[in-house]
Amino acid sequence: MPAAPAHPGRAFTLVELLVTMGVIVVLMGVMVPTLKGIQAEARSAGCMSNLRQIGTAIETYRQRNKDLLPMCEFIPVATAEGPQGGLPNLLDGTLEKDSPIWKCPADFDEDESLSTGTSYIYLPGLIRFTPQIQIATQQAMVPYMMNPAMNDRMRNRMRNETESKLVSIFYERSPEGFAIVTDSQDRHAYGDRNPRNALYLDGGVRVLQTSDQEAVD
Repeated sequence: MPAAPAHPGRAFTLVELLVTMGVIVVLMGVMVPTLKGIQAEARSAGCMSNLRQIGTAIETYRQRNKDLLPMCEFIPVATAEGPQGGLPNLLDGTLEKDSPIWKCPADFDEDESLSTGTSYIYLPGLIRFTPQIQIATQQAMVPYMMNPAMNDRMRNRMRNETESKLVSIFYERSPEGFAIVTDSQDRHAYGDRNPRNALYLDGGVRVLQTSDQEAVD
């Protein structure tokens, strides 16, 4: 006859089970926000890495084009044939337009930004339309408009180059002072702020400060 166990097993009581479940719930309540915070930080770090690579592509373009900034739409246009225009199309070849680098890891907006092929805004494409740039461009274009040897395609190319020169001068005055590429939406939480990440002409990538945010908006 087998010997009886020296220490017979004892089942958990209902109170012990409830206490254990309560501890698990508390731990989950602490861990879930922490994990979400870690995920948000990882997405932001990935976004900044994307911006650095976009900055490298822009710098490569400048080296090939008289140190001028690319001049194009501030964001591609979503069409039935796919995104048209914008920085991804202009830099295609240096940085493929369908590269995942154009999309922020925190961007899940399929109907808006992702439909244009990029999560990022190219600010020189907006600054070109400021009154100061447009007035100076019109003045510089007078000789070309009056030249009968130039066709519309040539004039458009000269206009584009003139705008690029003027916008480049604007940025070169303070290469660390105003962003050239930013998130198209506020996606990255930092405490009670939800700012954008940004690339600057000097190659720096950082969270937009409050003053920068107001200027972008």
